[in-house]
Amino acid sequence: MLLIVLELIGIAVFAASGAVAAVRARLDVFGVIVLALTTALGGGIIRDVLLGVHPPTTLRTWPYLLVAGGTGLIVFWFHPQVAKLRRSVLLLDAVGLGLFVTSGTTTALALGATPYAACLIGMTTGIGGGAVRDLLLREIPLVLRREIYAVAALAGAVAVALGTLAGLPKDLVALTGASTIITIRLIALWRKWNAPVARGLEG
Repeated sequence: MLLIVLELIGIAVFAASGAVAAVRARLDVFGVIVLALTTALGGGIIRDVLLGVHPPTTLRTWPYLLVAGGTGLIVFWFHPQVAKLRRSVLLLDAVGLGLFVTSGTTTALALGATPYAACLIGMTTGIGGGAVRDLLLREIPLVLRREIYAVAALAGAVAVALGTLAGLPKDLVALTGASTIITIRLIALWRKWNAPVARGLEG
């Protein structure tokens, strides 16, 4: 039950980030809800498609859709208030990323994926929704151009895969993976870390 609650919180936070981006892009209420759903559920859908799980889990479980869509509506109506909670949203986003990547990696391993594939699928679970959101808004995905986000996700996925291979308890593996992601993400935000870009570019 605790895991389900934490996953729903992660979905709500991801949905809020998608809805905020949609509001800033001046989309209508339908567009805001679509972006909220895409951001919150896109990574999980990509994971299930890659693993051959049909239909995707998030489309068979109504609370996920309800929480994501409801969050989109709330942000649509109360976006000025939500904008003031930026720090809290970033903190919860880090937690959500940790939960999604850990869950995605664990699921992939449980369904027979190799550790290498499981790490990539786990990372995609965490960053996939945000990447699709940015593409729908005709932007270069944020995870490809700034902030330590995808790197944190991959580090957590590797921690989960290594812990599983070592035969450690599942709860400890999940906690270690999520903690790795959250710690890296929060330090990156605090220190304003960004991945390096090529030097000598004009403009």
